[in-house]
Amino acid sequence: MLDDPNNRKSERGYTVAVIGATGNVGREVLTTLWERQFPAERVIALASERSVGAEVSYGEGGVLQVQSLKDFDFKGVDIALSSPGARVSAEHSPRAAAAGAVVIDNTSHFRMDPDVPLVVPEVNPEAIAGYPKRGIIANPNCSTIQMVTALKPLHDAYGIERVIVSTYQSTSGAGKDGMDELFNQTKGIFVNQPVQDSKQAFTKQIAFNVIPHIDDFMEDGATKEEWKMMVETKKIIDPKIKVHANCARVPSFIGHAEYVNIETKKPIEDKDVRALLKKAPGVTVIDYRRDEGYVTPAEVAGEDAVFVSRIRCDSTVDNGLSFWCVSDNLRKGAALNAVQIAEVLVQNYLSVGD
Repeated sequence: MLDDPNNRKSERGYTVAVIGATGNVGREVLTTLWERQFPAERVIALASERSVGAEVSYGEGGVLQVQSLKDFDFKGVDIALSSPGARVSAEHSPRAAAAGAVVIDNTSHFRMDPDVPLVVPEVNPEAIAGYPKRGIIANPNCSTIQMVTALKPLHDAYGIERVIVSTYQSTSGAGKDGMDELFNQTKGIFVNQPVQDSKQAFTKQIAFNVIPHIDDFMEDGATKEEWKMMVETKKIIDPKIKVHANCARVPSFIGHAEYVNIETKKPIEDKDVRALLKKAPGVTVIDYRRDEGYVTPAEVAGEDAVFVSRIRCDSTVDNGLSFWCVSDNLRKGAALNAVQIAEVLVQNYLSVGD
């Protein structure tokens, strides 16, 4: 039975643990599991000691009581959806896998492990077959997910050689603290409070500002976020693709946006790309060359698709093209992608009781 009597019971019942259930992504995972009618007979909410006993919503009026991750025995859990942060996941995801659960990990810790599949179901679902090596499947970075969802059909058709991407990432990418900081700074500026007093999640003022810095700096001057987009794209699509990323934090709450410029082996035309992407799984094309003929982050909260607009040829290079894409970073960029991986897993690889 489910942890809460208001939760429904499926015909085929998997036991699912949601690690980091009180965070932004964890809560979205619970919502997505319910909305997509994932065949879970039992759902367990896990978080840190300070959240034990708290309640999180699951389903229509249902609640789950949060249990301690530290003390939890994963024996009998079929799938663990993990979003607690990289350091916590490094300890507990292998522990869950050792107990027999298949872990779908939404942190950065396992993504570049050669024995861990890095998966976007619309792009490389076949990689899921490699999960038995570690018992772990990695969810890519939120910005990588939306970009490769749009890039894969273009690579298949035209052969992408180089990608230059500039991101405009919302504060929810930094968790609840980031969203709170934007809200508090914005409110404080209107009442003349000093911004310095409210800086915690970001290195500089985020309200009414843009910060060209996400994650730690690396020796070559790139940030780790920019590095992630490069190496993850290579692992997911093709190691031969050259990727240069520029990542910025912008003062929005939900929804990441990206301008993507590509160079391809074969000649490429915008009208053909528009038609191709309209048929691509997980992609919605809204591209009209007039006012309001494109999609912005403010319009995608709660949506599952990657929205592509502003498709146009780049005449400065041979076989060049640019496009704009936006997506809800908490859904397709995190929770939805993880649940989609779980759906492929139970459809093609797992049976109840495995």
